[in-house]
Amino acid sequence: MGIVRKLCSTFNNLKVFRLSNRNSYGYNNFITCNISVDPLNPSSSNSFLTHGIHVFQCPDTVGIVAKLSDCIATRGGNILSADVFVPQNKQVFYSRNVFVFDPAMWPRMQMEEDFLRISKTFNAMRSVIRVPALDPKYKVAILASKQDHCLIDLLHGWQDGRLSVDITCVISNHYRAPESEVIRFLEMHGVPYHYLGATAENKREDEILELVQNTDFLVLARYIRAVDAGVKLIGATSYLVTEGLDTGPIIEQMVERVSHRDDLQSFVQKSENLEKQCLTSAIRSYSELRIMPYEENKTVVF
Repeated sequence: MGIVRKLCSTFNNLKVFRLSNRNSYGYNNFITCNISVDPLNPSSSNSFLTHGIHVFQCPDTVGIVAKLSDCIATRGGNILSADVFVPQNKQVFYSRNVFVFDPAMWPRMQMEEDFLRISKTFNAMRSVIRVPALDPKYKVAILASKQDHCLIDLLHGWQDGRLSVDITCVISNHYRAPESEVIRFLEMHGVPYHYLGATAENKREDEILELVQNTDFLVLARYIRAVDAGVKLIGATSYLVTEGLDTGPIIEQMVERVSHRDDLQSFVQKSENLEKQCLTSAIRSYSELRIMPYEENKTVVF
């Protein structure tokens, strides 16, 4: 049983992202005002508008949008953007609403109760709320290979706030020297680095499982090159990992044109840039509740 299968069977709600270029052809940051809310008595505190996100999936019927809108408006909230998707010939409703609200007028627990009531009304399969300014950030573990470009880009994105997550640790089967950029960065920010040298007989899977016990999702970065194939388009794909190799639901894909004029150096540079952008975009989409499962092996990405 491989590590992916173990992860899927051990942590039913744990999401695993992977980056590849299996198809060679083919966040905006939320602006939130400061909030000062007394958790014991929210209505007595001075507060300002902040952002909330709600995603919803249920059997399609009349009145869903009206109920969701009324729920937000009744509590003094205002919808800033609304996305709805109903697949053709399928009675399934998907939506994602971004709204502003006053936490003093609409406490977090009351919000949960209000949306839960709507979920029961429409027999929802999925109803998730996030308030980025109030909720804990997603905890992320990174499983890194030998190449550093995606890992370094994620670390800097986390440091400067482009990625609203908490990196709990980095795990790799590749040794990195103490003076390397990655190790110095991790030590400076107090992020553990676990070197687990694997062999064919011992892939250290149980140790990896132990290290990722308290994470919300994992990020895997895989780097593949196709310079010798004479391709004209190179691509990067981020997808949710399943037990099948490179068969998970796709989250993001990016491509760039190459030609006979590209040498190995320019080819590698273009590939690395695509991979960094594609992986970062996938993580942002997940953190912002933009990804919803669709059918057996697809995703809705709002």
